Amino acid sequence: MRSLARHPMIRLSCQQASRLLSQRQDEPLTFGKRLRLRLHLAYCEACTNVSRQFAALRLAMQRWRERD
Repeated sequence: MRSLARHPMIRLSCQQASRLLSQRQDEPLTFGKRLRLRLHLAYCEACTNVSRQFAALRLAMQRWRERD
């Protein structure tokens, strides 16, 4: 039996995942997109690192805004 994360309708490329990571900075993702992204991040270390970088940038910007 094939893994659900490898199913072509669910599996994301790194390019698609990075687009979703960027998109979720601006707006909430649908349940399906969140699920697909979460599955991708579960096995892709590179995209997990990109996700952490986005989170660090978001936190830095929040702190910078609060400073003023």
